[in-house]
Amino acid sequence: MALCLVAAVSALAQSTPSSASGVGTAAPLPLTDAEAPARAALAQRPWDYGPFFQGGTGVGDRSDFHFASAGFRFGKVLTGQHLGSIFRGQFEFAGEIMPYWQAFTPAQGLQKETVYDPAAGLNYTYTVLMGGGTFTGVSLTPVILRWDFKSTRRFAPWFQAAGGLIYTTHKFPPDVLVPHGEPGGTSVWNFAPQGGFGFHYFIKPGRAITFSGNGVHISSASLGDRNPGVNASVMFQIGYTFFGKKF
Repeated sequence: MALCLVAAVSALAQSTPSSASGVGTAAPLPLTDAEAPARAALAQRPWDYGPFFQGGTGVGDRSDFHFASAGFRFGKVLTGQHLGSIFRGQFEFAGEIMPYWQAFTPAQGLQKETVYDPAAGLNYTYTVLMGGGTFTGVSLTPVILRWDFKSTRRFAPWFQAAGGLIYTTHKFPPDVLVPHGEPGGTSVWNFAPQGGFGFHYFIKPGRAITFSGNGVHISSASLGDRNPGVNASVMFQIGYTFFGKKF
């Protein structure tokens, strides 16, 4: 995705063919901001910003994990339109901050844990106290690389790839409980690489309702002694976005 975006930024914009003859109908008048608010907004390479709410669920062995967060997004369309066909669009750089971030996991309790002993060639199963419940934290996504596809009058779709960081007040995801102050277990810091699709729907010039769906991986990159992670989760986001030349 990054290579694609670099190529798009460096590409030459396709020229608009001129009329083959001077005889014929006059060129159509350009649409006004009110008639085509999506096209008009993105043509100005705008700043865009606004609040959002996000919710989602884990996938696979984490399907009993649920997430909710809220925050603010800030971005800037950096280029004019490049490439062709269905890939024509503009490059945007953005970031998000979520001061409210929560994960809802199964309650703390006893759970069976199986460990393989390679020396003996045997599996040993024992019961341990596992953490769980609600985890609270904050999330920062400082790098969002977005490709804004060519818009229609009111509809502006996009694809993005992003990298984020999550801090929780207790080690996440829940794991074998470790006495407070002692090393072991997972980590309060996790990374969140992600990617997905979304769109703006302009309700009037410079204002849009924004929807998106993202696949998110949560992992500490072994910052903790254990790193079970949340290999896959699906997050859905709805927000309200303002567009303008100046912030």
